[in-house]
Amino acid sequence: MIYFNCDYTEGAHPKIMEKMLATNLEQTPGYGEDTYCDQAKELILQACQAPQAQVYFLVGGTQVNFTIIRSALRAHQGVISPETGHINVHETGAVEATGHKILALPCGVEGKLTAAQVEKTAAEHFAGSMPPIHMVQPKMVYISQPTENGAIYSKAELEALHEVCRKWGLYLFADGARMGYGLTARGSDATLADMARLCDAFTIGGTKCGALFGEAAVLTNPDLQQDFGYAIKQNGGMLAKGRLLGLQFLVLFQDGLYYNICEKANRLAYEIADACKENGFTEYAPSPTNQQFFIFPDAALQELEKKYHFSFWEKVDEGHTAVRICTSWATKEENVRALIEDIRTAGAKL
Repeated sequence: MIYFNCDYTEGAHPKIMEKMLATNLEQTPGYGEDTYCDQAKELILQACQAPQAQVYFLVGGTQVNFTIIRSALRAHQGVISPETGHINVHETGAVEATGHKILALPCGVEGKLTAAQVEKTAAEHFAGSMPPIHMVQPKMVYISQPTENGAIYSKAELEALHEVCRKWGLYLFADGARMGYGLTARGSDATLADMARLCDAFTIGGTKCGALFGEAAVLTNPDLQQDFGYAIKQNGGMLAKGRLLGLQFLVLFQDGLYYNICEKANRLAYEIADACKENGFTEYAPSPTNQQFFIFPDAALQELEKKYHFSFWEKVDEGHTAVRICTSWATKEENVRALIEDIRTAGAKL
């Protein structure tokens, strides 16, 4: 079986594994207080052009998301999210379990929030003559870069969200579990420096982008930086062998490795998408990233699934299903060639 269902089933990039083996018997301070973590943080801050920011390493995406949100919000506050946002649909209520309500808004097939939506939601809560103390107060806006359906926010869209968040006193938080694929996507014009300039907090995913595990939390707002280390520890996010996180990001952010391996995954995804379109299969959601979404007749999908594993996305009608085809930093070109040939065969039977 060849897997095209997610971008983290493989282990880690060989350079990371080499670094882990080379440093295996080293003794360093624990809990991220080692030189590898320090060097990795410095490289990330340089890439973000944000020397005032703080960087923290945690193990997983759900963990870092609810830790940031829980730390930022008071008990009566909630977080605005697209209805398809990862925290709303794929994290088993982790944010709600911390006591904070997710205020989910419709977002269309791309999974994006707009500044106009945030403006409307904030104005409805804050602009009245009487404080709506019986309602959860919106205090944060959560987005994903890329979104759950593979779309990316442009710099102009991020700037508009930033402005409306500043107007209403909301934090802007970007989930960057697949950040590398978004930064290197076709048509992307937002950089890490833009993310640091426009967001109060964001994450840089390692787990899905070449690391064995690990996410980097970048906090640019001083209000969110205060005591965040306590929040990590209290929420079980502080790894005793912290250098294992630091050295992975150190390798990823040396010599452009993070960008190069993610760009390759995007390129291979485009080839698969072109083959699907050329052979009569309908696009479900437009995506310029490593996640591609297409609708297949069930009969064609059953044939393809004898050899390939995709992610079920949605049952479109009685005879058609939307699936996610996902490449990764480690996807083999020969597997992509094989899939393209089988897509052509399936298309010929339409």
